[in-house]
Amino acid sequence: MDTTKPSSARVWNYILGGRDNFEIDRMVGDQVRASFPAIVEVAHEQRKFLVRAVTHLVGVGIRQFLDIGTGLPTANNTHEVAQRLAPMACVVYVDNDPLVLAHARALLDSSPEGATDYVDSDVENPRRIVQEARRTLNFSEPVGITMLGILGNVADYAEARTIVEHLVNAVPSGSYLAVSDGTNTSKEIVEGQRAANQSGHPYHLRSPEEILGYFDRLDLVDPGVVSIPHWRPEAEPPPPALDGYCGVGRKP
Repeated sequence: MDTTKPSSARVWNYILGGRDNFEIDRMVGDQVRASFPAIVEVAHEQRKFLVRAVTHLVGVGIRQFLDIGTGLPTANNTHEVAQRLAPMACVVYVDNDPLVLAHARALLDSSPEGATDYVDSDVENPRRIVQEARRTLNFSEPVGITMLGILGNVADYAEARTIVEHLVNAVPSGSYLAVSDGTNTSKEIVEGQRAANQSGHPYHLRSPEEILGYFDRLDLVDPGVVSIPHWRPEAEPPPPALDGYCGVGRKP
């Protein structure tokens, strides 16, 4: 493990108030927060979106989940949310940070009826992800794919679209895709990301229209692609919009 280079998972862990990070991760996190204080709220709202999205997918019958860009374990991980509602649910976590994988194997225990597995892979290798996930998931049955805060790590938007397309093509009709990512919708987040990029932690903000593009040929679940706090909020009125968009789509 190279502790001289920041890791997306560890920087995010630091922003969320966790302890599984190193000095370089804290330095980058502080630089982002100095320019864009709302990043802390974005991080927490993205976790809430995961809970709402997985809850919805279990409610429509999904019992298999492919969580790409897992991050370090925290409260309400994908398998915990899914297996509370459907104990037989199966979840495969994907990340390329060795600290994430070590923690996942130690902490993310499945229910007796279900299963969890872990794949060491970069998001830019969807073929490997699908191949390894087949050890646990049945790709002849619908799968819920979650990609939260991960596609911004792919520099080229066209390549990010190709990755999503490969994953969606690998799952059958009735499967779902859930995506959330940071958006270039304010000067503050653009400046915050510029500071992170200069510190060796590149991340590529997208426009809301580009987030929408990930759902090409999918049927968007209401309310469509919206600011993260506005996707089926638990409270009314919902919190103010943030610089991050999300959506859930069903493969026809």
